[in-house]
Amino acid sequence: MTASLNLMKLCVGAEGIEDLAQWQQMRHGDGPAAHVTRMWPKREEELLQGGSLYWVFKGVMLARQRLLRLDERIGSDGIRRCALVLDREIIRVSAVPRRPFQGWRYLAAKDAPPDLPRGREAEDPLPPAMAAALADMGLM
Repeated sequence: MTASLNLMKLCVGAEGIEDLAQWQQMRHGDGPAAHVTRMWPKREEELLQGGSLYWVFKGVMLARQRLLRLDERIGSDGIRRCALVLDREIIRVSAVPRRPFQGWRYLAAKDAPPDLPRGREAEDPLPPAMAAALADMGLM
């Protein structure tokens, strides 16, 4: 089943995909990763029909992780939050530039970048600035 709806989120504080993978390994071990966010997606059912969280690094969308479920988390301040529970596999996608935004945004399947072709996923990723420049020129 192909997802009709995804999320996209800025990956703040990470230089690239490897940083995200290392941070998730340190924080979650071998279990599923979770990213806690303040807002609960109203379109939960659509997201959980095969949707992914697409990560934007320094203005360039470079990777995605499949959404497994949404879990409730109550913070130490008593406020209800949403944990986006993610598959540990980080899938590289074709680079797409994105302007800065706060929080997360819905991303329709038709607007989501394709996964990198087989064999390219093991290549070292381009630096985000170079990937953004090439994507702006339509070369990625």
